[in-house]
Amino acid sequence: MILPILTYPNQVLRKKTEPVVFPLSKEIKKLTRDMLETVHKADGIGLAAPQVGKSVKVIVVNLEKNELPPFPLYNAKVVKKGFKKIEVEEGCLSLPGVFGNVKRPKQVTIEAQNQDGKIIRITDDGWVSRVVQHEIDHTNGVLIIDLIKKYTGGEEIAKQWKKIKL
Repeated sequence: MILPILTYPNQVLRKKTEPVVFPLSKEIKKLTRDMLETVHKADGIGLAAPQVGKSVKVIVVNLEKNELPPFPLYNAKVVKKGFKKIEVEEGCLSLPGVFGNVKRPKQVTIEAQNQDGKIIRITDDGWVSRVVQHEIDHTNGVLIIDLIKKYTGGEEIAKQWKKIKL
């Protein structure tokens, strides 16, 4: 089922999320399926549960254009950051029309759980690194408007949002 994607200034986007418990409940399994369907339909490369109104640590990555099958991660966190940082333009499905340069570590090691609860570690210095860092930020209530150094689009929209105190 395609889920509605919340947009800022919805307060759920600013809340820290709760960990997912294992074994996965039917609700979390359905949420994951729906999030994968939603991110695909929205032509997005990632989606976090807060973006669909759920304050749980579920993220999905959709890099099919990079020939990587879509996958979910549960309770994801960055456990190691590389020294080198790069600045790349980012957008967000919850911040329509806003784009800007965000500096992040090029390489990170992510620790998460798969659908079976098994702890997995992913070290990447490409798109997986970038997308997962963005989505983990969502699970911590952090948005790209908090990180953008230089806007490439939608700066006026973001300035209006920043005036809103949540």
